[in-house]
Amino acid sequence: MPYISLNPATNKTLKTYTSWGSRDLVSALERTWNAQRTWAQTPFAERAEHMNLAALLLYQRVDEYAALMAAEMGKPMREGRAEVEKCALACDFYAVHAQHFMQPEIVQTDAGKSYVCYEPIGVVLGVMPWNFPFFQVMRFTAPALMAGNACVLKHASNVPQCALALEQLFRDAKFPPHVFSTLMIEAADVGEAIASRYVHAVTLTGSEPAGRKVASDAGKHLKKCVLELGGSDAFIVLKDADLELAASFAVKARFQNCGQSCIAAKRIIPVAEIADEFVSLFTKKTADLKIGDPMRETTQLGPMARLDLREDLHQQVCDSITQGAQAILGCEPVPGEGAFYPPSILDRVTAKARAYHEELFGPVAAVIHATDEEEAIHIANDTRFGLGSSIWSRDSDHAEDMARQIQAGCCFINGMVRSDPRLPFGGIKASGFGRELSYHGIREFTNIKTVWVR
Repeated sequence: MPYISLNPATNKTLKTYTSWGSRDLVSALERTWNAQRTWAQTPFAERAEHMNLAALLLYQRVDEYAALMAAEMGKPMREGRAEVEKCALACDFYAVHAQHFMQPEIVQTDAGKSYVCYEPIGVVLGVMPWNFPFFQVMRFTAPALMAGNACVLKHASNVPQCALALEQLFRDAKFPPHVFSTLMIEAADVGEAIASRYVHAVTLTGSEPAGRKVASDAGKHLKKCVLELGGSDAFIVLKDADLELAASFAVKARFQNCGQSCIAAKRIIPVAEIADEFVSLFTKKTADLKIGDPMRETTQLGPMARLDLREDLHQQVCDSITQGAQAILGCEPVPGEGAFYPPSILDRVTAKARAYHEELFGPVAAVIHATDEEEAIHIANDTRFGLGSSIWSRDSDHAEDMARQIQAGCCFINGMVRSDPRLPFGGIKASGFGRELSYHGIREFTNIKTVWVR
């Protein structure tokens, strides 16, 4: 099957690419494996030069790459620029800090000398999604490359132009040939790549079913893997919260990237005392969002990435309404060409509704009323997911105490959930395992070796 680059705003095909066969895949993996052995011996200072150049090129090409994302998956230009700049930030961060993160650690034992060192593991396969087609890739490649690994990318099939642009970026940053390669393979061929003797680890950001399949293949072949899967993040609003601030951030946290984010605030949980006032503010601010052509500078909400994703989302909405949820804004597809769905709110969602239990991967907020803080914590944890969460309160100390009771990989107090190169990122439960970013992320794909000297 070919790779098809389709504009979701117009439903028109932009480009098509021929998928590789098994022979092409094996040849590409072998080339990267050979390149990695030399790259691993390259001094950190030289690696950093290439990574700094990649960051510079990202800044220089910010409009070009933002337009590519707008055309290929519908991301508004303003959000595309922010994503490209965040990629550059990750490159700069690891160019500066990688050598320190990889320094041997002296450990006092009964030996004459003993220490732990970190060595590159080899070739890392990244299976990446379409929703942040540049940053998701850079989030694993920047630390992996600076650690001395090589990377091969199996990108989502609907963003082939982004995938090839990333390969060209590393080439233009003068990384050695094949240290980063894009694999134009089908999802069905990922198992073959994992099984290859030329691949030593795999990282996936994507759906829960995809994560289970990759984890199974990795386990079968005893390959290290990191998974960042779905999320249904809780956004808890306490009675002493600054409601104006919380409502403004709730809009951004839920509808950024057209709601197509694992760390979007998918479950809005206000406590009873302020629920009506908060929902009123949240609804008014959501209704003000400007939906339209992602190429326009004024657009805040573009189309969803694909028509089939819009159909799936709308079915979840319809079922949830049948199950008792109240549609108070939107909740009907936008007629005409393209995969547009309006910013939507389901209120009074209960445990009987799909919107309570399932991830809504699109511009629909589920509002779940809690009688008090104790029930808010219960609702936040009453999910198989555990990626991010946030709590809004003027009493930050109290909110911190609550945060320790939330089952998630992170909790933000009076701020929306986001990733930051300085902090580890990842989830628990069905949201996956392992960590990206910070020193935790660069060490995930290393051989943590003990050296003991008498």
